[in-house]
Amino acid sequence: MAYTTINNPSDYFNTKLYTGNGSTQSITGVGFQPDWVWLKRRDNAGRHRLFDAVRGATKSIRSDDTEVELTRADSLTSFDSDGFTLGADSTSGGINVNISGETMVGWNWLANGSGSSNTDGDITSTVSVNQTSGFSIVRWDGNGTAGDTVGHGLGSEMKFMILRDKAQATSSITYHHSLGNQRGINLNETGVGITSSNYWNSTSPTSSVFSTGVYSNESAGEYICYCFAEKKGFSKFGSYTGNGSTDGAFIYTGFKPAFYMVKRTDSTGSWIMKDNLRPGYNVNGSYFVANDSLAESTGSGNVASDELSNGFKIRGTSSSLNTSGGSYIYMAFAESPFTTSTGVPTTAR
Repeated sequence: MAYTTINNPSDYFNTKLYTGNGSTQSITGVGFQPDWVWLKRRDNAGRHRLFDAVRGATKSIRSDDTEVELTRADSLTSFDSDGFTLGADSTSGGINVNISGETMVGWNWLANGSGSSNTDGDITSTVSVNQTSGFSIVRWDGNGTAGDTVGHGLGSEMKFMILRDKAQATSSITYHHSLGNQRGINLNETGVGITSSNYWNSTSPTSSVFSTGVYSNESAGEYICYCFAEKKGFSKFGSYTGNGSTDGAFIYTGFKPAFYMVKRTDSTGSWIMKDNLRPGYNVNGSYFVANDSLAESTGSGNVASDELSNGFKIRGTSSSLNTSGGSYIYMAFAESPFTTSTGVPTTAR
């Protein structure tokens, strides 16, 4: 039996902490040239900034707002072999990626550079894909035709997706396989989303394409999409039910998590974001919310959890994480597989 397809998850996903210097600086130690970089200020409020190699350096979108794509020449200026380079972030009303003295976190994923043409769907897309890790970045121009398909390049079923129209002030829409092919939840909001064919044309993704609806293929739209397939021992996209107890649900992933994001789906709740470096030990009460620019919250018992060798366990009773009977979805990426392909086990931290 194969335990995992990826023995070293940090070759494909890694979290990097750094401090801004208000000048040009190279952030190294990521371990690869990242193609999707999600940056967030820790010590104070600051907007989430998402950069990718398909749209190109200096261009960011936000998870916490409907702001259109913003180009700032002094923001993230390049994707490098072991990380990324930042400009001085000194433009009036800086975008909080390198202001002097600010503490930062960067979540980094590997795809395949600026991408290439994909004609698997009705609409030709540009796709940067890493099939080994099950991650692709997809770019296309909308044509206003609901039901048209777009190629994602993953080569296996897509389980989770964040879709954004970078040219218009609209929400980032998420697809999660646990919710089915008619449900969409906005990443910048706390709501439960709605059930409608206008998201995905009531059609589940295949191993090569996903279907668009009215909301995901407007004629004026310029779309960027982050797509994920599950890979054993590296990534998991699932759901759980809360019990309202400090001895909360255990969520089996098959790996020790490096990053996970949770959203309540039967009632309002923030998108809770956690990683293995903040604070670096259990119990982990540190978190961000993807839908808000708030500073990192630390030591919160209500949003506490443990990162274990084969999953994570809920320890807090926040309604965004663990209401009794509440329904939740999650996305998670590995620090290390529970057992490597050669049978070497990992341990909890």
